[in-house]
Amino acid sequence: MGSFKGHVLPGTLFLLVGLWRVWSSLSRYAASPSSFRVRAWNPVTSGPAPLRLLELYVIAGGAFADMCVEVLYSTHLRIFANGGVNPAHLNDLEHGGMLLMFFLFGALAVASQLKPRYLPLTDGALCLVAAAAFTAEFVLFYFHSTTHMGLEGYYHYLLVVLIGLCILATVLGALLPESFPVDLGSGILIALQGLWFYQTAFTLYGPLLPKGCARDADGHIECHARAAQERAEQLANFQLFGLVFLAFVYVLGCYAVAAARYGHPDLTVMHDKHVTAMECQGDVGAGAQEECAI
Repeated sequence: MGSFKGHVLPGTLFLLVGLWRVWSSLSRYAASPSSFRVRAWNPVTSGPAPLRLLELYVIAGGAFADMCVEVLYSTHLRIFANGGVNPAHLNDLEHGGMLLMFFLFGALAVASQLKPRYLPLTDGALCLVAAAAFTAEFVLFYFHSTTHMGLEGYYHYLLVVLIGLCILATVLGALLPESFPVDLGSGILIALQGLWFYQTAFTLYGPLLPKGCARDADGHIECHARAAQERAEQLANFQLFGLVFLAFVYVLGCYAVAAARYGHPDLTVMHDKHVTAMECQGDVGAGAQEECAI
């Protein structure tokens, strides 16, 4: 079983990192499309020097804080009982193990920047470390999806899909280090994962529980009829589509600002070549045919 705060806290971390990665990817591409490279993390280039590693501090610090909440606060330090691990808190320890992987990613990335002589890690290597962290999260929530029944299981299932796509995008970042779509897609998926954590918190543990469904005495969500269950799942699909649309609008807005602020001349050249290619395929006008011949 989860809680409202237990979903909002990681959701906030994923959302902040995802939004920052989207903006950074678009601004770097707009500034220099020909030399674009996939980044496992994005430094803050403006402002005081200590802010340069802000993204990594948010990842490592946020994961560590959330891990302490899961392992220390939620368990009330009653981790062991009757000579073994307390079965009542295995769920908290599972979450703590998953968060440990994200903390390790942030810590390793910070160490590679502060002590590059002892721990030189490329963006490709860090992408694989991040993929391992997402894989740990995938395994955790995949089995959560099989233990949570009904509407809770469906929301966790959609989360698992987003996490799986995060793994794919992160691995592709290591394999295709010059791909702008891969880098941008990774940021979008991380942001969507954060938004879905928020949606899950407000729907399952907040005021947006669908009509016809209620929480029983044990804290499980039960839909009173099959029709109510199907309606709730369709509503979840609609919510996900809405979040994807918000992400799409955010990407367009960021790209417009980045192009206006950092727009490289290559962007105009690339656009003109694309327009010419489309005209050649459409075979429109004598002028376009002359350009195609050239």
